[in-house]
Amino acid sequence: MFNQAVRRNIDRFPDNFRFQLTKEEYDDLRSQIVTSNGSGGRRYRPYMFTEQGIAMLSGILRSDIAIQVSIRIMNSFVEMRRFIANNALLFEKVSNIELKQLEYQKSTDEKFDKVFQYIENHAESEQKIFFDGQIYDAFSLIVSIIQKAQREIVLIDSYVDIDTLNILSKKNTGVDVKIITYSNARLSNTDIANFNAQYPNLIVKRTQVFHDRFIILDGSKVYHIGASIKDAGKKCFGISMILDHGIVTDLLTRLQSV
Repeated sequence: MFNQAVRRNIDRFPDNFRFQLTKEEYDDLRSQIVTSNGSGGRRYRPYMFTEQGIAMLSGILRSDIAIQVSIRIMNSFVEMRRFIANNALLFEKVSNIELKQLEYQKSTDEKFDKVFQYIENHAESEQKIFFDGQIYDAFSLIVSIIQKAQREIVLIDSYVDIDTLNILSKKNTGVDVKIITYSNARLSNTDIANFNAQYPNLIVKRTQVFHDRFIILDGSKVYHIGASIKDAGKKCFGISMILDHGIVTDLLTRLQSV
């Protein structure tokens, strides 16, 4: 009877007064209410009415049953509004609690992000030991250290070759590289020129002053390496960040005379 009344007065029911259920909504409704699946069942998806639509229906319905149903539905809307109005303060408190919870969650997430970022940025400060065969792990750590440099990398390594340059090629663009190595290191002028053609700028100085291996980033961070970086993971060796400021200063001062 509702649909018949609506069809006869279709101009009084714009889209915001009624809407048709989707197939999913209708199937869900049927699963909750026992309906006929035979030939006598509904063939079309039903329409639902908003409060404005119910109010309009009350003005066009004629049968006693339809009028009573319309009145009950309108009373339900009135009770719903009264409940919302009487509990407005409660809803506001719940909303404020949810807002505070979201703000707290956001603040907590930001704090965790800072902690994880700090761990990531300072993970290399811990001493690490790599055993023979851990080539990938050792290579990954050395590359991550090299990529920390923003301006300059100084590598003190007695034995360098093409493999060393391959690792240094992972540096950030625009970062200068200085290698201090032995005079008999297997690194030719052609190797240096080829590297500079693609990853400038590289300078190689040869001296017998140093025995141990070091990586120095931006003239401030110093790492001690137990083996040549070209052999990373091939032999058991350790790598650690030097935290003693005095030792770092002495090493940087010694470099100035090379």
